[in-house]
Amino acid sequence: MEPIYQYAWLIPVLPLAGAMLIGLGLVSYGTTVNRLRKASAFFIVFLIGAAMVFSFALLWSQIQGHESYTRTIDWAAAGDFHLRMGYTIDHLTAVMLVIVTTVALLVMVYTDGYMAHDPGYVRFYAYLSLFSSSMLGLVISPNLVQIYVFWELVGMCSYLLIGFWYDRKAAADACQKAFVTNRVGDFGLLLGILALYWATSSFEFEEIGVRLTGLVESGSLSVGLASLFCILVFLGPVAKSAQFPLHVWLPDAMEGPTPISALIHAATMVAAGVFLIARMFPVFEGLPGVMDVIAWTGAITAFLGASIAITQNDIKKGLAYSTMSQLGYMVMAMGVGAYGAGLFHLMTHAYFKAMLFLGSGSVIHGMEEVVGHDPALAQDMRLMGGLRRHMPVTAITFLIGTLAICGIPPFAGFWSKDEILGSTFAVNPLLWAIGWGTAGITAFYMFRMYFSTFEGDFRGNRDDIRQQLQAEKLQRMGLAFGPGAMDPQELTVDTDPHGDHGDDHGHAHSEFPHESPWAMTIPLMVLAVPSMLLGLVGTPFVNYFEAFVHPPGELVEELPAFGIPAEFEWSEFIIMAGSSVGIGLIGISLASLMYLTYKVSAAAIAQQIQPLYQLSLNKWYFDEIYDAVFVKGSRRLARQVLEVDVRIVDGVVNLAGFVTLITGEGLKYLENGRVQFYALIVFGAVLGLVLVSGIT
Repeated sequence: MEPIYQYAWLIPVLPLAGAMLIGLGLVSYGTTVNRLRKASAFFIVFLIGAAMVFSFALLWSQIQGHESYTRTIDWAAAGDFHLRMGYTIDHLTAVMLVIVTTVALLVMVYTDGYMAHDPGYVRFYAYLSLFSSSMLGLVISPNLVQIYVFWELVGMCSYLLIGFWYDRKAAADACQKAFVTNRVGDFGLLLGILALYWATSSFEFEEIGVRLTGLVESGSLSVGLASLFCILVFLGPVAKSAQFPLHVWLPDAMEGPTPISALIHAATMVAAGVFLIARMFPVFEGLPGVMDVIAWTGAITAFLGASIAITQNDIKKGLAYSTMSQLGYMVMAMGVGAYGAGLFHLMTHAYFKAMLFLGSGSVIHGMEEVVGHDPALAQDMRLMGGLRRHMPVTAITFLIGTLAICGIPPFAGFWSKDEILGSTFAVNPLLWAIGWGTAGITAFYMFRMYFSTFEGDFRGNRDDIRQQLQAEKLQRMGLAFGPGAMDPQELTVDTDPHGDHGDDHGHAHSEFPHESPWAMTIPLMVLAVPSMLLGLVGTPFVNYFEAFVHPPGELVEELPAFGIPAEFEWSEFIIMAGSSVGIGLIGISLASLMYLTYKVSAAAIAQQIQPLYQLSLNKWYFDEIYDAVFVKGSRRLARQVLEVDVRIVDGVVNLAGFVTLITGEGLKYLENGRVQFYALIVFGAVLGLVLVSGIT
């Protein structure tokens, strides 16, 4: 067997080793390791780079026709029960390994520029390496139990990274929200894994699918019960990939440093949910009810995320809701059986969304030179504008990512999104209509974001806008103007206790932003290449991707030859692609009229549809509803339980003690040690018994 398969376990182990060594160094020799920050970062980047080279070697081997390879050992055994751990390398694994390692490597290079002056620089690299290792371990897992182990490790790392600036209250709250929300989905996943094992006596994906189908066909297990087991498993991806209704943690995750936002939203945490659906596809596809639940969950999420992104002014939160919407597309594709299309969009989205997030970090890095380190100001698009002249590399790459996510040909997002819409239309036209409309909304809010950030005049030095934003911040904090109110100027000082990008203590020292350093711009330029060209591997003319990545057990002929087949249905392609591009161009046109030429007043439209505007601006009030029902509801329940505990449980215990006390006090007068007195009591008792028996 080729050595690259025998030692494929090194891919997750290399970044894990780096995280462990740097982590132990920080614990034991923190001052020395922090002094060697550049060497520590180079060590981490070198290890993830080695894992990336290994991943490309495996992908090339799989493309050349090497058969899938699985290697396992018995981790636990008892009688007939055998729990195996190991790794598997197949087409899906090879593609995912390349996606995770390439994005992780570029994010780590970018981090050197973005976190250059942060005191937690080395700790951040250790967390990034552990996060990457956890996702790589999840990707190569051969069964559900091992996936669950790494699934929880990914969640733990996201908690550490979202709350990296833990002494900032917003970050501390965000990481707790992400952790608790994901626990809900993970509990369902755990129940589903145990239920499937109870039914099939297996944790292996294909075995579960075959046995579950056999049980349902024989009548040994009802369709409803089998569907329930699968939906419980699906709850895991619902939380991890931020699907409705467990999507509320994703926008708050923006409180973490921008590099981790890029990694979470592109190639690791949110991708884990879609990857698990792909792994469980042999189980889900035999249950139409489960597939419908998956498809509709994805469609609702896609529309919900896009409808909220329209009104977001924070550039990172706008991208967060964009991620949520695009994940909805992927899940919808899986639900309608478009396995290859969903994974193809996962791959293309990983690169252009990583570029968009890193681009937003570059913008924030530049804005902090003007407005200081207050995230509320540095990330607000109302203070931006005209940045294309000052940050040309960031602007060009951000525009490429915007065109890709809007589905404009020939950028990568066009081919993957069009494939999803075409596959969905063939199964359910209503789902297609939701996806088609969402594509138009996506084009609108993404170009709203681009125009507001990079075109027009720079607004960062306008005092009227800054005062308005400061007033809004005071309002959100529940403060009032008047005697004793907070001075608005206080909001311009550094609210970041770490001063993560400079030592200027939060004070602006530049009139205009400037381009980011090479460590930040080079990853942007590298990511621009797959954002433009990667879609060509999955065109409807010659779909190399779907010929390579297909559902287990599906027979596919050899990879097609280069060129457009003569029998290709041009009419169908032109109608479907034309409709998706058309709705995208409508969205772009509306955005240009409102935010580029200002021929249409966005404020006037918002005033006319105030209820809908407020619904979007307040994120459909999900946070408020969850706070009232679950947070405050659980507190009310806890208070009621406390009342029961104090008044009933403690009351019964205290009553028993009181009765014992009174009884003891009464009996002590009868225990005087005189025999005559005891004899008198016995005589009285006998006399009483005689009288009672005589009466009856």
